[in-house]
Amino acid sequence: MLEVEELRSAYGRIEAVKGVSLSVRAGEIVALVGSNGAGKTTLLRAISGVQPVAAGRIALAGARIETAPPHRRVALGMAHVPEGRQVFAPLTVADNLRLGAFLRRDRDIARDVERIYAMFPALADKRRDAAGGLSGGQQQMLAIGRALMARPKLLLLDEPSMGLAPLLVRQILDAVVALKQEGVTILLVEQNAAAALAIADRGYVIETGRIAHAGTGAALAEDPRVREAYLGG
Repeated sequence: MLEVEELRSAYGRIEAVKGVSLSVRAGEIVALVGSNGAGKTTLLRAISGVQPVAAGRIALAGARIETAPPHRRVALGMAHVPEGRQVFAPLTVADNLRLGAFLRRDRDIARDVERIYAMFPALADKRRDAAGGLSGGQQQMLAIGRALMARPKLLLLDEPSMGLAPLLVRQILDAVVALKQEGVTILLVEQNAAAALAIADRGYVIETGRIAHAGTGAALAEDPRVREAYLGG
């Protein structure tokens, strides 16, 4: 579904992603874990097209996209849930969801909105409320729901558990697993390495802009180097 080869991206003279290669097969959850400043968010932004790529190759379902604008990547089947949720605060929950379908021209948009409400019942009760008034967990649900309205083949999730209480983290990660069961392929960036690797088929550890370790989610969770650095020993 996704192939990234020798990808490089920089902020001015500071190279944040330094020749990263990774792959995500159709139907997988792949976790990308690492410390703050390791390059996780920059890599996701480069894949979705909102961060310039200095070098390297990105392919989505076999199609080269590293020079494609973000809206073209959405049209090809990619959706990005950014770090910090970034909902449209003054707009209602319902309008935020409909904006997620801005490239669609089919007649199933209203039905898909109801599907999101069924997935996240807390949003159904708030559908006419401004998104800025939602709790952090509700905003995260809305950001995921908005991305799903594009009917993506590949969902990029950036730090979905950030700032959430443990119960809400569990709800969000359960929703991620449910999406995989529905056939959505997921690349999950998450600082909570234990939670991410517990649900991931495979994972990558990124350190200072480079991939340091790779393997199955279970193998990385048991790797002494990963445990010491990211899982508390």
